[in-house]
Amino acid sequence: MDYQQKLAEKLTILNERGSGVLIRMNYIKKSCADPKKRPTILTDKAMEPAIKYINKKFPNIDFRGNIQNLTNIQRQKSEVLAATSSYYDSFLDVIEFRDHVYELLNTIDACQCFFDIQINFDFTKSYLDLIITYTSVIITLSRIDDKKALVGMFNCAHEMTNGSSDPSYPRLGQMFVEYEHPWKKLTEEFGPHTKSVTAALLSLRMVYPRRNLPAEQWRSAQLLSLLSAPAAMLDPMCCNTMACEYLPMDVMERWITIGFLLCHSSLNTNQASQELWKMALRSGLYITLTRDEVLNIHKVSEDLFDGFKGYNKRIADIKECREHMIVNGGALHRERRQFLRGALKELFNVLEDEPGLLGPKALYVFMALSFSRDEVLWLVRHSENMPKIKTPEDYIDNQMAELLFHMEKLRGLMRKYNRIVQRYHVQYLAQFDALVLNDTIQNMYVCPEEESVLMSSFVSTLSALSVKQVENKEEFDLRGLRLDWLRLQAYTSVNKAPLPLKDYLDLAKVMNVIQFHTRMVDNVEEMLQETSELSILFSYPRVFEKMFMQSSEEVNMKRYLMAFPVVCSHFSGCGHPLCPEETEAMEKKSLRLCVTFLEQIAKMTGSVVLEICAEQYNLTDKLQPKHCAETISAARHRKQKKPMPKKGEVQKEKPGAESLRKDRTILTNVDKMHMMLTELCSTYGLCTDFVVFEHIVVTTEFLISHLELRLSEIIVRMANYNQATQEIARPSDLLAGVRAYTASLHSLSSYINVDIVRLVKNVLLQQTQPLDSRGAQTITTLYTNWYLESLLRQASNSLIVHCPTIQCFVYQMTDNEPPFRAEEFSDVSELQALAELIGPYGLKFLSENLIWHITSQVSELKKLVIENMDVLVQMKNNYDKPEEMAILKKRLTGGENVLKRMTIIGVILTFRAMAQECLKNILQKHCPYMMGPIEYLRDLISPEVDIKVTLSVFELASAAGLNCDIDPALVAAIGSMQTDNTSIDEEYKLSCLLLVYIAVSLPTLALDPNSFYSREHGGHNNNIHCLAAAVNQLAAAMFTVQSKNIEQHLKEFLLLASSTLLQLGQNVERIESKNRESVYLLLHMIVEQSPFLSQDMLESCFPYVLLRNAYREVYKSFIVTLG
Repeated sequence: MDYQQKLAEKLTILNERGSGVLIRMNYIKKSCADPKKRPTILTDKAMEPAIKYINKKFPNIDFRGNIQNLTNIQRQKSEVLAATSSYYDSFLDVIEFRDHVYELLNTIDACQCFFDIQINFDFTKSYLDLIITYTSVIITLSRIDDKKALVGMFNCAHEMTNGSSDPSYPRLGQMFVEYEHPWKKLTEEFGPHTKSVTAALLSLRMVYPRRNLPAEQWRSAQLLSLLSAPAAMLDPMCCNTMACEYLPMDVMERWITIGFLLCHSSLNTNQASQELWKMALRSGLYITLTRDEVLNIHKVSEDLFDGFKGYNKRIADIKECREHMIVNGGALHRERRQFLRGALKELFNVLEDEPGLLGPKALYVFMALSFSRDEVLWLVRHSENMPKIKTPEDYIDNQMAELLFHMEKLRGLMRKYNRIVQRYHVQYLAQFDALVLNDTIQNMYVCPEEESVLMSSFVSTLSALSVKQVENKEEFDLRGLRLDWLRLQAYTSVNKAPLPLKDYLDLAKVMNVIQFHTRMVDNVEEMLQETSELSILFSYPRVFEKMFMQSSEEVNMKRYLMAFPVVCSHFSGCGHPLCPEETEAMEKKSLRLCVTFLEQIAKMTGSVVLEICAEQYNLTDKLQPKHCAETISAARHRKQKKPMPKKGEVQKEKPGAESLRKDRTILTNVDKMHMMLTELCSTYGLCTDFVVFEHIVVTTEFLISHLELRLSEIIVRMANYNQATQEIARPSDLLAGVRAYTASLHSLSSYINVDIVRLVKNVLLQQTQPLDSRGAQTITTLYTNWYLESLLRQASNSLIVHCPTIQCFVYQMTDNEPPFRAEEFSDVSELQALAELIGPYGLKFLSENLIWHITSQVSELKKLVIENMDVLVQMKNNYDKPEEMAILKKRLTGGENVLKRMTIIGVILTFRAMAQECLKNILQKHCPYMMGPIEYLRDLISPEVDIKVTLSVFELASAAGLNCDIDPALVAAIGSMQTDNTSIDEEYKLSCLLLVYIAVSLPTLALDPNSFYSREHGGHNNNIHCLAAAVNQLAAAMFTVQSKNIEQHLKEFLLLASSTLLQLGQNVERIESKNRESVYLLLHMIVEQSPFLSQDMLESCFPYVLLRNAYREVYKSFIVTLG
């Protein structure tokens, strides 16, 4: 008969089901209380009369007589059914669960089962868990304010749809009414079960007091210390009540406080019950029902007993216990946490050093984790509901991070060395436990058949285990053995059992030890969940975040901060299949908490790293050549024996003075920052990654992302660009700063395993684009804007002159002080620094902007050509007739404008060529093996090659900074200027006439006093020497687009230009053409820079003697001094 009751199976199934129903009730309560999640059917204004009527008349609602109040339900009956059906079904689950619990509890009472936590642990625990779960379900149900409205609306809609009420509605309505005052009803229900419940609770009178000791006694007993008895370090940790050693305190306190509330009569009749109950009341003010649903146990007990006669003493006991808890509770638990921090640290250090001890001392780990979890849970629920006391600091723990950190380290140690634990316990089970169990069975004088079969299977299962299974990494599954042991406990715990377990204590002791050992083989992860999961923190986000902030403010706690985001990995275990709706919200909330903590840690670490980088940058900046002027000046003063500075003047420290110190104990700011960085980086050692709701979280990625963001901002800030004043840092200064930051960042790799190379590459690569990943401007955009708006704009107005001799731009000598020194931003070293900073991508962006300005000038030139088209056509045909040309030239307008715009184009192309040359030098330094093949490929191109192939190769070469005969970017830009309205022939005609326009306008340059050729600069003072680049590159691009012969048209241009300049030589009035020789040099420059023209071609149309005389003339005014 007892075998057919299946008490073990029913307890297991009902406990699992009850957990789901409890979570479901909690979800409904939270949803109805939260305005954002509240069912729309309850927030609909039109439904308010119906809801009020249902709440007033529940459960006896007249659906026909008062149809006026229920009109809106009638109109939306299908929507109401759909919206409330899941809630209705959930409440039916409560009825079903209650029925099964009633049935099982009555069966257990009928069987007069024996309960003792130290003997039939699993059976007793399951029984007490079921009682507490059932009570928690009922209490949570009673706290749902909208339950009547939801059930009433569903039934109204059901009757209106189907013509009759739901069959379950009367029972459901009756249950809601009965549990209006849940505790009164529950105590009535549990009256018949008082004997069984009290017996189960009194079995805790040895276990609970032993666990509920102050920290002083823990210290004196050297609890959890492996070093207290070195000789016994290798002895296996065994006791008769192994499962009781890590049984959570909050679970026992729930059993005791709620159990004696339900069966309160034993408090007046049994002294032992009273003592146990009072001890539990002194331990805390609140106990957890589920998640953040708590029970103010003193208030509930007092209110309940206040309605019973003869309970005045118990009410006095409650008040006394509450006062005791308020006065002493906070300090007691604070001391426990302090002790556990040290104990866990010592335990972890020993086990990490000798992981082989995890085998014999595994119980120590689970005890340490369970004790720590108890203290965390106590603090969390009391911090959220803190009583009014004089010492609130007892409920604030700014060192919580350390306790959580060591808990996570121990968990990680158990997972890491799981095979060691398995190997040890497999051998223990097979070679010791199986033999002891066999001997125990043999010594039993009574052994019924069913029990005999179970015990024989225990021995055979354990004997079959072998180390080879561990070595072969076979999966173990001993759940069947543990379930059989639970069945055996049930069979042997009923009254008049053939084999009463209480008479065979040796069997119970052996099997309890075996059960723990089997869990070490196949169930370590679940054991870790039982003893150390902190998913309750999910329900207390405010407390959790507050703990993090308090710990982060303590310098010595920063190394433990990573424990907070790692704890978020526990949250995935607090859901249940019966409540799938909350999974998504839980996932988002868990990830939000986790990401918030990781970002805060990354922010703190990043700030310290970048402060160190800033210090290093300041030190590097002191070594810049620009700061040596003062040192040189001081040295000259000493050499010339000039008077020293006065005493009041503070002498500037030399670079390196910060490294001189007389006492190493004196900490500098940099020392403090490095110590802080060491602390913060230590926290990343907890784990490299962890999983939160199937999301793999890599801790260092948050640090890299933060550093990437901050470094991008710092680089842009170091550029020091001011759009109003057009100020910007020199590229070489910025490059020095970037290198200083990069060098300092690389030192981070010695603290923590992060890919700094990837970080720096990402940041610098983003800086080569116009906008970074956040959409903010980069140094590429800043320098492009500055060079276009400041340098080239003034060069276009001839305030800044290009100097081919020193390959840079310089300011013209004027009375006004220039806003900046042009050579400091345009010489080779600066442009190379710019190329180093913004790279090929950045220079491509700069080039595209330069080309855009060129195309705008070309558009204006075409307009001028169209205005003078008739004259230019005649001039092209009559270039060899001086008289005709002189007449036509007078009709020509805008010649100076054409040359001005061509000069601007030339200046832009010259600057672009300088930047390209610097890029080539940088790339040859960084990647010579790539540059060689590109140069070879460019040199292979011949005029016979298809133009598309040519342009493709030139585009590659140009991107690498190589000079090409035809500029592919310019070709593409001019090609895109052609519209559907203009034909290719018209464009060709305009291109030819533009060259004519330029050629016939060249003599006017001689009239400009600024057209003088400067030997010092190697160019003309009005930048007209840049016309050579403009003519060559523009002609090559235009005729490439139009598929015409470039060389032929440049020859025609040379012939026409030579003719007009030769006519200039016939002018006898020297004053009008005083810069004639300087202009002659333009022809030589055009030919010299052109890949399509040669000196022979020039000499055939322009006498070389004139060039020679021109050079002699422009150099005559300079005195060359040698030696």
